[in-house]
Amino acid sequence: MNYVLVPVLLVLMGLVAFSLIKGIVAFLKTTKIDLETGEGSTATDMQLAQNKAMFARIKYQALAIVVVAIIMAASR
Repeated sequence: MNYVLVPVLLVLMGLVAFSLIKGIVAFLKTTKIDLETGEGSTATDMQLAQNKAMFARIKYQALAIVVVAIIMAASR
């Protein structure tokens, strides 16, 4: 069972890192747009992308925690 769950955990960890980087890039683009225009209203699309990426990160982290809990329960 661990032979299946460990690769799943590694994939989820990769997805967490990818979502985190994607959210940070969206945040930086939002900040850049705000600084260039001086208005906060032009960056709504980037803010939505940032929120979407961060929600995905939280979802993948929760799934990774569940996989770790299953691995720990199976190793007893």
